[in-house]
Amino acid sequence: MSVLVIEGPSPLCGEVVIHGAKNSALPILAASVLLKGETALKSCPKLSDVEATAKILRHLGFKCVRQNYRDEKNAVLISGYPKRNEIPHYMMRKMRSSVVFLGALLGRTGEAKLSFPGGCDIGARPIDLHLSSLRRLGVEINEKHGCIICTAPKGIIGDYITLSFPSVGATENIMLASAISKGTTVIENAAREPEIIDLANFLNICGAKISGQGESTLIIEGVSSLYGCEYRIMPDRIVAATYIACCGAAGGEIVLRNSPNQYILPMLSVFEDAGCVLSIYKNSIYVKAPKKLLSPQMIRTMPYPGFPTDAQAQVMAMAALAEGTTVFVENIFENRFQHIPELVRLGAKIKAEGKVAIVEGVKNLSGAFVKAPDLRAGAALVTAGLAAGGITTIGGLEYIDRGYESIERDVSMLGGKIKRI
Repeated sequence: MSVLVIEGPSPLCGEVVIHGAKNSALPILAASVLLKGETALKSCPKLSDVEATAKILRHLGFKCVRQNYRDEKNAVLISGYPKRNEIPHYMMRKMRSSVVFLGALLGRTGEAKLSFPGGCDIGARPIDLHLSSLRRLGVEINEKHGCIICTAPKGIIGDYITLSFPSVGATENIMLASAISKGTTVIENAAREPEIIDLANFLNICGAKISGQGESTLIIEGVSSLYGCEYRIMPDRIVAATYIACCGAAGGEIVLRNSPNQYILPMLSVFEDAGCVLSIYKNSIYVKAPKKLLSPQMIRTMPYPGFPTDAQAQVMAMAALAEGTTVFVENIFENRFQHIPELVRLGAKIKAEGKVAIVEGVKNLSGAFVKAPDLRAGAALVTAGLAAGGITTIGGLEYIDRGYESIERDVSMLGGKIKRI
């Protein structure tokens, strides 16, 4: 078993390059099922979730390798065609986002058979919205023995779909299923997340006709074929927010290179309220921690452009050291406070009931052994560990590695005293 060992308090000072976005890379990799020819994905992060997605592609019959490509030292190349349309349960259970293969396989082959997806246990994330939307596109769906068996006997046929909630996964599945289809599909109340924009931009370069990405109405005009391309995945806004929270909690000043500034702006007011000094440049952010960390007071997680649920835990770790009281309202997942007991072990003063958590700032945290219960909770423990006095040992690295490409390397580049043992 590997653990992270942090010697704190460990103020940060230095520069780090933000790697490609996990939540963008995974649906784009799944989208390669739709493409003819070779696709080269630049800035595709080295994450366990990315490797799990690559294994699914190889199982389906594609060649998927990581190698140097032109000016990119670390690209992922995908080529081939689907030789099967079924994904075994042990692959599906590795991660939640594997469900996007449903739309991709239906769009390319007209059939798909897979089990219900797995991933972090952060609450119920039913795929009913995915399935009801696909039915609108002419898909026949049978569920039995934990499997979803889908067929489109007349092909995917465009339709008008209104989502009851702007689900990222459902929006992605509709986009992938209808990119190669008959007619036009309109999604009302579509997800507006930057990763949706990145997927639409990628598909358009491959020959799709998608418009309205980033808005609540998304229009997909079906085309007959899509072809591989060369594409650079957007930087990870959640990773950038994590390192800003680390700096705010531990102190110091850092520079984030390759930062997705256009998409991170909705989060920055929270850090400014906490007293952090932020300077935005073309593709970088300068961050200076305040001498006295202040409470951001109220944080509500919402679909984009609201504050993202994926950054809630890291900011809570920072708020645990802020002067005053901060109230967190988690509106996306009902089980996303699993980091609270671990933060309390480090000395944080947090009470939670239902979807509300109240954080009373303390002067100091103290190192202890803690374990990451999910991906973003693990990032929160790194944030708190950098600020805590003494040694903090963090287990559960299999979760952290799902979304952070060697977090100890990046934090070390920022001057943090951290190592993996």
